[in-house]
Amino acid sequence: MPNRLAAETSPYLLQHAGNPVDWYPWGQEALERAKNEDRPILLSVGYSSCHWCHVMERE
Repeated sequence: MPNRLAAETSPYLLQHAGNPVDWYPWGQEALERAKNEDRPILLSVGYSSCHWCHVMERE
């Protein structure tokens, strides 16, 4: 089941569109939801050429 990243144009973000995480792209919607629910923002920063990032995603 795709998450919110399925509509993005970034190749890196599209690699994670099928992850079982309800990812939000960085933007107002993510900030508003975190504020409304009084929750922290968990920010994933990655690099599409990182070998170990791909290994971790597969596992």
